[in-house]
Amino acid sequence: MSINGKAYIVGAYEHPTRNAPDKSLAELHAEVAVGALTDAGLSREDVDGYFCSGDAPGMGPTSMVEYLNLRVRHADSTDIGGASYLSLVSHAAQAIAAGKCSVALVTLAGRPRSEGVATGLQAKLRSPWQPDAQFEFPYSMSNVNGYAMCAMRHMHQYGTTSEQLAWIKVAASHHASHNPDAMLRKVLTVEDVLESPVVADPLHRLDCCVITDGGGAVIVARPEIARQLNRPRVKIRGSGETVKHLAGGYFDLTTSGAQVSGAQAFEEAGVKPSDIQYASIYDSFTITVLMQLEDLGFCKKGEGGRFVQDGNLISGVGKLPFNTDGGGLCNNHPGNRGGMTKIIEAVRQLRGEAHPAVQVPNCQLALAQGIGGQLAARHGSATLILERE
Repeated sequence: MSINGKAYIVGAYEHPTRNAPDKSLAELHAEVAVGALTDAGLSREDVDGYFCSGDAPGMGPTSMVEYLNLRVRHADSTDIGGASYLSLVSHAAQAIAAGKCSVALVTLAGRPRSEGVATGLQAKLRSPWQPDAQFEFPYSMSNVNGYAMCAMRHMHQYGTTSEQLAWIKVAASHHASHNPDAMLRKVLTVEDVLESPVVADPLHRLDCCVITDGGGAVIVARPEIARQLNRPRVKIRGSGETVKHLAGGYFDLTTSGAQVSGAQAFEEAGVKPSDIQYASIYDSFTITVLMQLEDLGFCKKGEGGRFVQDGNLISGVGKLPFNTDGGGLCNNHPGNRGGMTKIIEAVRQLRGEAHPAVQVPNCQLALAQGIGGQLAARHGSATLILERE
């Protein structure tokens, strides 16, 4: 079922906190829900669909629907890591198109900073019943280890350099300097990134995302409802999702699932990469951004390093403004499902509500992309293409 034009994002809200030791996970979900509903001009009583992922407390939608005191006809708790919330917005649009609900609330929250979770550095603890655990758990591979393998392979195969990867962090820092809520607001140089400690060769500490508390929410609604609201209308033009895995060993470390999900989204939207004016790209690490840019078709495979260097991702300077809020690299990464923040900044750009210093002039078409899981093994990928109507 095509969702092109079948649903609109009518509300969006990002929690301003980056450190919330005094709040529970449920409270953060509730606060972003209220924020998004207020932004849309809707109330809790209007919501008849609820969507969240594995960050929600208790039994996910079952617990949160009661906590928020909602009456819903449809619920979804898809979990594909950092791609989850892009996937959930697509699922909300599909549910609306199928008549399963009319107003969908999608909420994200996380407290890894307060809980002292070293998201990228600790080995992933897996249940012994997971089929991959017996092969990977004994080696204690952490997220940064796997992403470093992808970076090293990309460098070996295509000549990508650490300096080129550093330009991605530099671009994010330029944008974060205009965001009063960003965790890191200092404008960085390539030298700053390269002089930071190596965490997993070839990735430096500043090649890694920040770890924050926080959250965000969006409201997805039927076109008829969207047209009744006094808000800029953001149409969902296309979406795609997939899960990439090791395929019995037939696996390319330099390619992500964005190659599949992006192609699906572009086909459904009826547009091409050169039409995109702004891109929100999931940025757990700098290599994550570079590989997704290639796989989405913004440049050819192997040319990502040259594409991102010299400020090409900086708004007002380069050809493709990205993550104009500072992204996960500098602004906000509440847990391992930060794709929600990618949607929110894309909505801001399309509404003309981004910071004036980074706002893309007359932004009509934007892309949001997420990767979730382990780039060097199994991971989810989801892509959204959004348009201001």
